Amino acid sequence: MAHTLEELVEMQRAADQAHAQVQQLRDQYGPPTATPWSEQQTETYETAWRAWRDLARDIQAAVTEHAKEQGQLRSEVEATVKKQARHPE
Repeated sequence: MAHTLEELVEMQRAADQAHAQVQQLRDQYGPPTATPWSEQQTETYETAWRAWRDLARDIQAAVTEHAKEQGQLRSEVEATVKKQARHPE
């Protein structure tokens, strides 16, 4: 499925938010080796991690497809998407 640049930016924002959630849980729970996480904490973290992983995979595939369709370098499309997602003007 072809994606517009705006759709790619929204996908990147979703992946960034999911990543922030994973980082927040790591900070909140601490390293699992120091104090073992409860079953609920482990399940919550793994769910958040899978969501981030899936969103990151999807945006990577969409950026690759978009770059091919537009005849652009993948790295340039990715840089543009990340810049617009993280630093909107």
